[in-house]
Formats: sequence, C-alpha cells, structure tokens
Amino acid sequence: MERILFYIFAVLIVIFAVASVSSRKILRAVIYLLIVLTAVSGLYFLIDYNFLAAIQLTVYGGGVIVLIIFSVLLVHHVELELEITPLKTKIIAAALVVAGLSITLWAILTYPFNTANNYKSIEVDVIGEKLLSYGEGGFILPFEVISVLLFAIMVGAIVIAKGKKLGIKTGEKLE
Repeated sequence: MERILFYIFAVLIVIFAVASVSSRKILRAVIYLLIVLTAVSGLYFLIDYNFLAAIQLTVYGGGVIVLIIFSVLLVHHVELELEITPLKTKIIAAALVVAGLSITLWAILTYPFNTANNYKSIEVDVIGEKLLSYGEGGFILPFEVISVLLFAIMVGAIVIAKGKKLGIKTGEKLE
C-alpha cells in the first residue's frame, strides 16, 4: 500500500510541477504549485516525518501560496496570461533539467547508503527544545533572524501593495 501511495504522490508531483511551469495563466500555475507542495507533504507523512510534513503544509502550502495568490491579485489581473517562452529558452531549460537530473541520479546511485535499520523516532517536544535552545546545538538565533526577515518581507509587501496614487488630470502624486 505504501508503494502505491508513493507512486501516486510521485506522479502528482511530476504532472503538476510540469503544469505549474508550463501554464500561461498565473493563478492556475499557483494552484498547481499548491498541489505539488501538498503532495510533497504527503511523501513526508508517508516516511513518518510528521513534523516536517506539518511544516510543509502550514508554511508552504498555507502561508506561501496564500501570499503568492494575494500578490497576484494585488499586482496583476487574475486572468493575466504569461508570454509564450521562446523555443531557445525551452531548449536551454530542458538541457539544464537533464543535467540536474543526471547529477542527482549519479549522486543517489553512487552514495554508500547504510542499509542497517537505525531508525530513531524524534518527538515534537525535542524539536521544540532544540529550536528554542540558546546553548550548544540550539537554533534560537536563526529562529529570531528568520522572524525579523519575515517581518521585513511583510512590511515590504504592504509598501509595494500600497504604492503611490497619481492624480487623474494633473498627474501629480497624492499622499
């Protein structure tokens, strides 16, 4: 059953990733990306990384996609069609994809994986203690830096969304 679920998630990821980058409608591309991110979280649930799967769903599937949709709705028209990509650009992108896939497969196939089953489950409370610890191996500083970064991004998004309004007849800036 797990193998079948893996193949279902893998097919969903590949199909909707291709649909996301090839769609000319920007809102549809974002929705396809949401399906890809949700399927990735399904893979995390499948391999029993429940915390990472929940973070994938909430941060990427929830927060980032909602932010992208709001920015699309604020900046562009919903039915905006993206320009058609030239054939030369498609060929270059395809070559880069094949090169990246080749390197990834080479790295996977040549890595000496440990076949011993040393599975150790990590509880969420241990992850929380590590995230908020300021001692050795703690992550409180990166945690705080990321919160300041996210705050700066939100302020920047508000400033960009507010923009400047121009007078209709005179062309002068209004406050």
